[in-house]
Amino acid sequence: MDIEVTKKQLKFIQADADEVLFGGAAGGGKSYGQLIDALLFALKYAGSKQLILRNTFPELQRSLILVSVTIYPTSVASYNQSRYVWQFINGSRIEFGYLESDKDVQKYQSAEYDVIRFDELTHFTEFQYTYMISRIRGANDFPKQIKSSTNPGNRGHVWVKARFIDPMPPETVYTDANGRTRIFIPAKVQDNKFLIDADPDYIKRLDQLPEDQRRALRDGDWDIFEGQYFPEFNRDIHVIEPFAIPSDWRRYRALDYGLDMLACYWIAVDGQNKSYVYKELYQDNLIISDAAEEIKRVNGNDVIYSTFAPPDLWNRRQETGKSAADLFRENGVLLTKVSNDRVQGWYNLKEWLKPYEDEQGITTAKLVIFKNCTNLIRCLPQLQHDERDPNDVATEPHEITHAPDAIRYYCAGRPRAGEKPKKTDPNSYDAKYRRMVDSITGGEVKINL
Repeated sequence: MDIEVTKKQLKFIQADADEVLFGGAAGGGKSYGQLIDALLFALKYAGSKQLILRNTFPELQRSLILVSVTIYPTSVASYNQSRYVWQFINGSRIEFGYLESDKDVQKYQSAEYDVIRFDELTHFTEFQYTYMISRIRGANDFPKQIKSSTNPGNRGHVWVKARFIDPMPPETVYTDANGRTRIFIPAKVQDNKFLIDADPDYIKRLDQLPEDQRRALRDGDWDIFEGQYFPEFNRDIHVIEPFAIPSDWRRYRALDYGLDMLACYWIAVDGQNKSYVYKELYQDNLIISDAAEEIKRVNGNDVIYSTFAPPDLWNRRQETGKSAADLFRENGVLLTKVSNDRVQGWYNLKEWLKPYEDEQGITTAKLVIFKNCTNLIRCLPQLQHDERDPNDVATEPHEITHAPDAIRYYCAGRPRAGEKPKKTDPNSYDAKYRRMVDSITGGEVKINL
């Protein structure tokens, strides 16, 4: 039996991690790779059991069952149409199934498999996926794996990205806290020579899609998906290599604080009003005194002009009469109050992220991020529109909102991208404090607050 596969399909077949994800773009040969991998496994391990899943039965029938009937040799296996099972002469089985809702996992309560395969993994919920992991078992010594394929997007995009894309670079094995291994093997249409040879215009048709769909389906871009609040974000544009910040650039901080998380960012501004997010502090379960100490530690000798924070930190506690801002000041970190107008703040951030061509013809943005700020890079593209107010950002999952909120406060404290700074109200608290500092320092602000 002669079988031809692409180089990326071969990597998928040979991957021995506990959990494997294959694909990322349309036309990469994902479903075919799954079927061939399942066939080879069934032939190699006599008596093995595999399950291939789609979200709905029509999808299963159209994309997997019909294809399997055309490529699986009837000399070694027969297909049972009523039970949706390939039965091999060596005792192996490949079963087809679907999980349309979370309760459908109950169909597999007593089942056990050597390999479970999810086709289009982002169509499934995280609960469905993690539950089915428990069905990987058996007394034999066959490899035990979950092998999945998918494009970016759909309802499972966020959790799949968090599980397979964010923790490690592509084609790199990641070991989680439980000792389980995972790997992501990307594949684009350019990797599928069989499709390109058979349909040379396929890429041209992908090029005609709207930008967000084109980036997801043609490029396999995991930072864009339906419902995304910041489609402007593009790692190739907004994430840059760190460099030494010139001493004459003005530096700021912005933070979002709660006991559940401190997200603090350092931002430097060049002579063209372009902002560079260059340091990150992202840590949970810190009381204010400890949070202040961490900020000062990470700050080092950086001269900070202002540290922007939301107005709720100025709310005084009834039992002490002090606010969080008071406690930060007492611990050596002075905060500057900015607006917490969420919608306007997010719109301002959109302006800062909007790509443009600079004088050298390079596509860039007014706000870019050093690649060491990993949590901001992870969280920002995951934000979605609030279903009740599409102009606002959804507040769940809450964990991903802290870092973007801090940058939103920075945008609130600075003029919008391309605008000149507005005159400060001379009677404001911050203006009065700045005059006091200037009277002491002679106008040279040399305070690491």
